Amino acid sequence: MRRAITQIKNYWLSDASFITLSFMLVFIVFVMPILIDLGYDSILFLNVMFIALFFTGIFSAKDNSLIVITIVLFFTHVVLKLIRFSDSPYEFYFLERIVGLLNLLVFIFINIKLLFRDNEINLYRVIGAINVYLLLALLGAFLFEMITILFGDAIVGDIQLKNDDEDYAYYIYYSLASLTTVGYGDIYPSNMASRMASVFLSAAGILYPAVVIAKLVSSASNKKNEL
Repeated sequence: MRRAITQIKNYWLSDASFITLSFMLVFIVFVMPILIDLGYDSILFLNVMFIALFFTGIFSAKDNSLIVITIVLFFTHVVLKLIRFSDSPYEFYFLERIVGLLNLLVFIFINIKLLFRDNEINLYRVIGAINVYLLLALLGAFLFEMITILFGDAIVGDIQLKNDDEDYAYYIYYSLASLTTVGYGDIYPSNMASRMASVFLSAAGILYPAVVIAKLVSSASNKKNEL
């Protein structure tokens, strides 16, 4: 058992894990919204995918403090989801989203650390940089959902929000549109909180590629000079 855990840990600390994570993120970000829109009963599967995503964070963390944080956040998230999908009359939906947001923030931090470790640049690291970009889009989707819970709505337009997990398709779509600064105009923010979240994502979408590319090239040059 310990050997199996060690092997899994070593894999998620390796560059090859970026590819596996990329497949997971592409499915969550681009495929799941389509399945939801087509009417497939995919809400439970969506939640399972998020749990699986955060579970990998436990093995991706290297520092003991981060391992403890990821474990606590992961099991807290799982418990809150089990309560929501059970026959319990209590639904800690907003608390679940807060824990999910914290999980995502820690997961982004872990992947950034993995991305820039050892001052190397290769195809895996490029894929890892794309993974972080997609994680930022997920972060935006979580933010807009929390704003909706707090203020009644976050985005309006040619949409019909149901105030449940099915709204994820709209949130991730608008988050991606903001992050990439596309701005089709079919969906737009409805209050100041969502406007500021949209601007934050747009700024991050513009600055992220420049900063990451510069950092990766700089790290590769420094390692080459050391050799």
